[in-house]
Amino acid sequence: MNAPATPSRAVTVLVTRRVAPQGVAGFETAMAGMIEAATHLPGHLGGQLVRPGEAGSGDEPLLYHVVFAFDNDAHLAAWQDSPERSHWLAQIAPHTIGAQEMRRVSGLDYWFAPTGSTTKAPPPRWKVAVVTWLGIFPTVLLLFLTVAPLLADWPLVPRTMVITMLVVVLMTWVVAPRLTRWLAGWLHAQPPAGERP
Repeated sequence: MNAPATPSRAVTVLVTRRVAPQGVAGFETAMAGMIEAATHLPGHLGGQLVRPGEAGSGDEPLLYHVVFAFDNDAHLAAWQDSPERSHWLAQIAPHTIGAQEMRRVSGLDYWFAPTGSTTKAPPPRWKVAVVTWLGIFPTVLLLFLTVAPLLADWPLVPRTMVITMLVVVLMTWVVAPRLTRWLAGWLHAQPPAGERP
């Protein structure tokens, strides 16, 4: 009897590049082309350019992050091996300094990835859960007090879609970056030597 197939899981990669001071405009134009090209490949779930400072994490001025998400590893690999990606990498290269840094992240790990790091592990899941709740609780409360009354006459499904969309946007670009910066020492603290696995 064959074992049941393991369901595929979405995969996200976080790419970090340092851009030359004179190359910002060219880099952003080429990066927009790469992100648009990825939308035509099977399994594409999304792409986002995060400019220095947008993540609220104190990035150095010319450090850019790019997020690509695909529905499974096979589609991510197809994108990484595609001629479209190779073409845009060649367009991007003249505008960057040094090699790109790439790491895979999953779920909420993107919120808690140390800035510009490809080696430091994400914090323990229980800490991620605590900080996520600390961010989501006041965000949802604020939206229920301010936005929800304006949508009181809307049907349940679109009303829920708007509220949850705003929660994701605020958590990704406003709340989570600040919480992870303020609590970075606690999130990434190493346990005493005797308690390490």
